[in-house]
Amino acid sequence: MKKPLKKIQTLLTVYYAYMVEYRSELILWVLSGSLPIILMGVWIKAAAGGNFSLNSLDFARYFFAVFLARQLTVVWVIYEFEKEVVEGKLSPRLLQPIDPVFHHLAGHISERFARLPFVFLLIGFFFILYPQAFWIPTLPNLLLFILAALLAFALRFLIQYTLAMLAFWTERATALENFWLLFFLFLSGMIAPLEVFPEAVRNIAMMTPFPYLINFPASILVGLPVDLTRGFLSIIAWFMIFLGANRLLWRAGLKRYSGMGA
Repeated sequence: MKKPLKKIQTLLTVYYAYMVEYRSELILWVLSGSLPIILMGVWIKAAAGGNFSLNSLDFARYFFAVFLARQLTVVWVIYEFEKEVVEGKLSPRLLQPIDPVFHHLAGHISERFARLPFVFLLIGFFFILYPQAFWIPTLPNLLLFILAALLAFALRFLIQYTLAMLAFWTERATALENFWLLFFLFLSGMIAPLEVFPEAVRNIAMMTPFPYLINFPASILVGLPVDLTRGFLSIIAWFMIFLGANRLLWRAGLKRYSGMGA
């Protein structure tokens, strides 16, 4: 038991040290996830003159929660994995006694801790500019949000890592991720809360993994009506589906891999 824990600690320590070397880049990464804050202003104006189930304050708090959920669930593994396959850098990783995925996972987790100080600064700045939106979520909602965000990160990471497996067959696996991103933006609740969507669109969206990546944890945090049982079971179900697909593509991809850039 001590040996695996030692490996985990070593990986996290190494990648955390690597992440904090690029503080200015971290700030840019955090700011690049501020789209929900921009959209918040649009929807607050729309709520003032429209007929929505959410008022201006609800929109402000929702998009703040979306910003927070986005900061906790951002993933970029497909870009790194594609580069490793195309340039042959995956070869030395395959010789190591651990699955290469743990390097990427450790990098993502370490980056989360490294960006937290900047996220807290932006949170403070947000409430200074818009103090009427300040609220303290209930402890159950906060704990459920953290759990939902962690599961959403795991699912988002697995989805993108599964798409990354296509790098064994094409040098542009990231093109598929960009196509996937279009659906993610509109159906995840990042552009607008699912409550403002037509019922037919909302029902279709709920049958996909997208709403559980952003809308589900954000709604929990702000106290919007949400089916907790369906949400958590859906995340687990989609995780198992993509995990099976990932392992199949990994085994098939290794048979084709030739270390092109090695």
